Amino acid sequence: MTILDTPPAPTRLVDLFEYGLDAPICLTWELTYACNLSCVHCLSSSGRRDSRELSTDECKAVIDELERMQVFYVNIGGGEPTVRPDFWELVDYATAHHVGVKFSTNGVKITPDVATRLATSDYVDVQISLDGATAEVNDHVRGPGSYDTALRAMQNLADAGFTGFKISVVCTRQNIGQLDEFKAIADRFSAQLRLTRLRPSGRGADVWDELHPTQGQQRELYDWLVAHGDDVLTGDSFFHLSAYGESLPGLNLCGAGRVVCLIDPIGDVYACPFAIHDEFLAGNVRSPGGFADVWRNSELFTRLRNPQTGGSCSSCAFFDTCRGGCMAAKFFTGLPLDGPDPECVQGYGEQALLARDADATPRSSVDHSHRTSPPRPRTTTKVPLTLSMRPVERPPVSACAEDPLAGFSLNL
Repeated sequence: MTILDTPPAPTRLVDLFEYGLDAPICLTWELTYACNLSCVHCLSSSGRRDSRELSTDECKAVIDELERMQVFYVNIGGGEPTVRPDFWELVDYATAHHVGVKFSTNGVKITPDVATRLATSDYVDVQISLDGATAEVNDHVRGPGSYDTALRAMQNLADAGFTGFKISVVCTRQNIGQLDEFKAIADRFSAQLRLTRLRPSGRGADVWDELHPTQGQQRELYDWLVAHGDDVLTGDSFFHLSAYGESLPGLNLCGAGRVVCLIDPIGDVYACPFAIHDEFLAGNVRSPGGFADVWRNSELFTRLRNPQTGGSCSSCAFFDTCRGGCMAAKFFTGLPLDGPDPECVQGYGEQALLARDADATPRSSVDHSHRTSPPRPRTTTKVPLTLSMRPVERPPVSACAEDPLAGFSLNL
């Protein structure tokens, strides 16, 4: 893997990554918008299958590209990816072509037989979604019966001897007080807890005001993450909390279009899994040149790989740790991308939210929800995006490396 163009001599590995790589370290691939659930915070507004989904052969062609590009692994999601009839065929094809797979599921298809099959693979990891440590909290967000479905899947995996699978929790106002209980569930099943941030994208925009953690809960979450350190994964999604003081483990950098991206079910490539909107659409894998050409040559990704000025955040003493926060969170709450994160722990986001026009906030460009009511009209807001690089060889790493820095070294 190489650096694109020639950046200034970096002093930290994260500075090098800011200029982008010639292939993503890992990418998120939503195989389908079909889903048996209707989670109120679904970032991709999933529910109904899109008739334009990539075919089995087209998916295999993308996997071939990823193998040539030496992408470490793919995070497969949806929708509910296991409802695709060719799901296991694609997983087997990916692992046979040296592309590790981590897939997220609500557990509906994780039967004892499937769990046994998964336990025999060294190149497939499983992530079970759970947004409440109790059925009452979880099912309020994910739907009736979803808690029991997830726990049954975990039990099947544990019974099959699959240790170390992930339990993925989107942190909300309702479950921040259950962090210890989530950790106890993970320990009971010999699993690993993974906490992720709620973003106001997809249907999440409709419930963000209700679900996103309060300022006090942000501090509670930060202190809990500092205390539990290496025992809990975060997907690098809480770097905005680093402005409290000590940086959390991870890149502490928005990797959109630099080291990560999203391929959606119809082959559209977005800069970020949480930014499904026309303004962040870089191209389509069906176009000439395929995914590799989109990643390396799209005008959007080129702009994202230019050094960011930081805008109004650059004068903040904590800018070097939080880097202005999450691009998607800012965009979908109607804040400028060079301004503060809406959940800025210094309080600047709250001030910016009060000054915005809440009725003009952008909406996701796609909606496959089961509901029949029309989505809120989306705006045509233009986003002021403001990223170039040199060859660097990377040694091979394990197919499902958890650390995004695995296999990289910085030789100054």
